[in-house]
Amino acid sequence: MNVCVYCASSQKIDPKYVALATKVGTELARRGHTLVSGGATVSCMGAVATAARAAGGHTVGVIPQVLVDIEVADRDSGELIVTADMRERKGVMDARSDAFLVLPGGIGTLEELFEIWTARVLGIHDRPLVILDPWGLYTPLRRLVEGMYDEGFTRADVFDAIAWTTTVEEAFAHLEGRPAPVRPSVAELGEAVG
Repeated sequence: MNVCVYCASSQKIDPKYVALATKVGTELARRGHTLVSGGATVSCMGAVATAARAAGGHTVGVIPQVLVDIEVADRDSGELIVTADMRERKGVMDARSDAFLVLPGGIGTLEELFEIWTARVLGIHDRPLVILDPWGLYTPLRRLVEGMYDEGFTRADVFDAIAWTTTVEEAFAHLEGRPAPVRPSVAELGEAVG
Protein backbone atom coordinates (compact mmCIF):
# COMPACT_ATOMS: atom_id res chain seq x y z
CA MET A 1 0.00 0.00 0.00
CA ASN A 2 1.24 3.50 -0.81
CA VAL A 3 0.72 5.71 2.25
CA CYS A 4 0.86 9.47 1.81
CA VAL A 5 2.14 11.18 4.96
CA TYR A 6 1.42 14.87 5.38
CA CYS A 7 3.60 16.49 8.04
CA ALA A 8 5.66 19.48 9.13
CA SER A 9 8.63 21.04 7.38
CA SER A 10 9.26 23.62 10.11
CA GLN A 11 12.60 23.34 11.86
CA LYS A 12 11.39 25.31 14.91
CA ILE A 13 9.16 22.60 16.35
CA ASP A 14 9.62 20.45 19.44
CA PRO A 15 11.84 17.43 18.67
CA LYS A 16 9.03 15.11 19.84
CA TYR A 17 7.26 15.75 16.52
CA VAL A 18 10.34 14.73 14.53
CA ALA A 19 10.63 11.62 16.71
CA LEU A 20 7.00 10.79 15.92
CA ALA A 21 7.70 11.13 12.18
CA THR A 22 10.71 8.83 12.57
CA LYS A 23 8.58 6.25 14.34
CA VAL A 24 5.93 6.46 11.60
CA GLY A 25 8.51 6.00 8.85
CA THR A 26 10.00 2.97 10.56
CA GLU A 27 6.60 1.38 11.16
CA LEU A 28 5.44 2.11 7.63
CA ALA A 29 8.43 0.25 6.18
CA ARG A 30 8.16 -2.57 8.73
CA ARG A 31 4.61 -3.18 7.54
CA GLY A 32 5.76 -3.32 3.90
CA HIS A 33 4.18 -0.05 2.75
CA THR A 34 5.61 2.58 0.41
CA LEU A 35 5.90 6.17 1.64
CA VAL A 36 4.60 9.01 -0.49
CA SER A 37 5.73 12.35 0.94
CA GLY A 38 6.50 15.94 0.08
CA GLY A 39 10.02 15.11 -1.05
CA ALA A 40 11.95 17.44 1.26
CA THR A 41 14.80 16.70 3.66
CA VAL A 42 13.78 19.05 6.45
CA SER A 43 12.02 18.45 9.77
CA CYS A 44 9.33 15.76 9.95
CA MET A 45 9.21 15.38 6.18
CA GLY A 46 12.86 14.40 6.06
CA ALA A 47 12.62 12.27 9.19
CA VAL A 48 9.75 10.10 7.97
CA ALA A 49 11.50 9.38 4.64
CA THR A 50 14.91 8.73 6.17
CA ALA A 51 13.41 6.35 8.73
CA ALA A 52 11.37 4.49 6.10
CA ARG A 53 14.47 3.92 3.97
CA ALA A 54 16.57 2.91 6.98
CA ALA A 55 13.96 0.22 7.71
CA GLY A 56 14.10 -1.05 4.12
CA GLY A 57 11.10 0.83 2.72
CA HIS A 58 10.59 2.45 -0.66
CA THR A 59 10.00 6.22 -0.72
CA VAL A 60 8.38 8.45 -3.31
CA GLY A 61 9.10 12.15 -2.86
CA VAL A 62 7.03 14.76 -4.70
CA ILE A 63 8.42 18.28 -4.62
CA PRO A 64 7.83 21.50 -6.57
CA GLN A 65 10.72 23.00 -8.50
CA VAL A 66 10.80 26.07 -6.24
CA LEU A 67 11.82 23.87 -3.30
CA VAL A 68 14.36 21.98 -5.38
CA ASP A 69 15.89 25.36 -6.20
CA ILE A 70 16.47 26.11 -2.50
CA GLU A 71 18.13 22.72 -2.06
CA VAL A 72 15.73 20.90 0.23
CA ALA A 73 14.94 18.04 -2.19
CA ASP A 74 15.29 14.49 -0.85
CA ARG A 75 17.73 13.22 -3.47
CA ASP A 76 18.01 9.89 -1.62
CA SER A 77 14.35 9.16 -2.34
CA GLY A 78 13.63 5.96 -4.27
CA GLU A 79 11.65 8.13 -6.69
CA LEU A 80 11.88 11.92 -6.72
CA ILE A 81 9.16 13.59 -8.76
CA VAL A 82 9.63 17.31 -9.44
CA THR A 83 6.45 19.26 -10.19
CA ALA A 84 5.86 22.71 -11.61
CA ASP A 85 4.05 23.99 -8.52
CA MET A 86 2.34 23.10 -5.24
CA ARG A 87 -1.01 22.27 -6.87
CA GLU A 88 0.58 19.75 -9.21
CA ARG A 89 2.50 18.33 -6.25
CA LYS A 90 -0.73 17.64 -4.33
CA GLY A 91 -2.30 16.05 -7.39
CA VAL A 92 0.62 13.68 -7.91
CA MET A 93 0.70 12.75 -4.22
CA ASP A 94 -3.04 12.07 -4.32
CA ALA A 95 -2.78 9.95 -7.48
CA ARG A 96 0.10 7.87 -6.08
CA SER A 97 -1.55 7.13 -2.71
CA ASP A 98 -3.85 4.41 -1.36
CA ALA A 99 -4.25 6.01 2.08
CA PHE A 100 -3.46 9.29 3.85
CA LEU A 101 -1.87 9.86 7.25
CA VAL A 102 -1.74 13.36 8.71
CA LEU A 103 0.83 14.13 11.41
CA PRO A 104 1.06 17.40 13.35
CA GLY A 105 1.95 20.24 11.02
CA GLY A 106 1.30 23.81 9.96
CA ILE A 107 -0.93 25.53 7.42
CA GLY A 108 0.49 23.54 4.51
CA THR A 109 -0.43 20.31 6.27
CA LEU A 110 -3.90 21.69 7.00
CA GLU A 111 -4.37 22.62 3.34
CA GLU A 112 -3.48 19.08 2.27
CA LEU A 113 -5.74 17.61 4.95
CA PHE A 114 -8.74 19.73 3.98
CA GLU A 115 -8.44 18.94 0.28
CA ILE A 116 -8.30 15.16 0.82
CA TRP A 117 -10.96 15.31 3.55
CA THR A 118 -13.36 17.32 1.37
CA ALA A 119 -12.84 14.93 -1.54
CA ARG A 120 -13.66 11.99 0.74
CA VAL A 121 -16.83 13.65 2.07
CA LEU A 122 -17.93 14.36 -1.51
CA GLY A 123 -17.38 10.73 -2.50
CA ILE A 124 -14.53 11.51 -4.91
CA HIS A 125 -12.47 8.84 -3.16
CA ASP A 126 -12.96 6.31 -0.37
CA ARG A 127 -9.36 5.84 0.71
CA PRO A 128 -8.56 5.87 4.44
CA LEU A 129 -7.78 9.26 5.98
CA VAL A 130 -6.23 9.24 9.44
CA ILE A 131 -4.94 11.96 11.74
CA LEU A 132 -2.24 10.93 14.23
CA ASP A 133 -2.26 13.50 17.01
CA PRO A 134 -0.69 12.25 20.27
CA TRP A 135 -0.47 15.69 21.91
CA GLY A 136 -3.78 17.27 20.90
CA LEU A 137 -2.57 19.87 18.39
CA TYR A 138 -5.68 19.27 16.27
CA THR A 139 -8.18 19.27 19.16
CA PRO A 140 -9.31 22.86 18.34
CA LEU A 141 -9.86 21.74 14.74
CA ARG A 142 -12.09 18.90 15.94
CA ARG A 143 -14.06 21.40 18.02
CA LEU A 144 -14.36 23.75 15.05
CA VAL A 145 -15.74 21.01 12.79
CA GLU A 146 -18.13 19.90 15.52
CA GLY A 147 -19.37 23.49 15.75
CA MET A 148 -19.74 23.69 11.97
CA TYR A 149 -21.86 20.56 12.09
CA ASP A 150 -23.98 21.93 14.93
CA GLU A 151 -24.60 25.12 12.91
CA GLY A 152 -25.54 23.18 9.77
CA PHE A 153 -22.47 24.03 7.70
CA THR A 154 -21.48 20.42 7.14
CA ARG A 155 -23.03 16.98 7.04
CA ALA A 156 -22.58 14.24 9.63
CA ASP A 157 -20.50 12.22 7.18
CA VAL A 158 -17.67 14.70 7.67
CA PHE A 159 -16.90 12.68 10.80
CA ASP A 160 -17.21 9.32 9.05
CA ALA A 161 -14.62 10.37 6.48
CA ILE A 162 -11.74 10.63 8.95
CA ALA A 163 -10.22 8.76 11.88
CA TRP A 164 -8.60 10.63 14.79
CA THR A 165 -5.89 8.61 16.53
CA THR A 166 -3.28 9.14 19.23
CA THR A 167 -0.86 6.24 18.72
CA VAL A 168 1.12 4.93 15.76
CA GLU A 169 -0.42 1.48 16.22
CA GLU A 170 -3.96 2.86 16.21
CA ALA A 171 -3.23 4.98 13.14
CA PHE A 172 -1.97 1.99 11.15
CA ALA A 173 -4.93 -0.11 12.28
CA HIS A 174 -7.21 2.48 10.68
CA LEU A 175 -5.07 2.79 7.56
CA GLU A 176 -4.99 -0.95 7.00
CA GLY A 177 -8.32 -2.17 8.33
CA ARG A 178 -10.61 0.80 7.93
CA PRO A 179 -12.41 0.50 11.26
CA ALA A 180 -15.31 2.89 11.54
CA PRO A 181 -14.22 6.21 13.03
CA VAL A 182 -16.24 7.47 15.97
CA ARG A 183 -17.55 11.02 15.86
CA PRO A 184 -16.28 12.95 18.90
CA SER A 185 -18.73 14.99 20.89
CA VAL A 186 -17.96 18.46 22.17
CA ALA A 187 -18.13 17.11 25.73
CA GLU A 188 -15.55 14.41 24.93
CA LEU A 189 -13.31 17.00 23.32
CA GLY A 190 -13.54 19.18 26.41
CA GLU A 191 -12.55 16.26 28.63
CA ALA A 192 -9.60 15.43 26.40
CA VAL A 193 -7.99 18.81 26.97
CA GLY A 194 -9.43 19.67 30.38
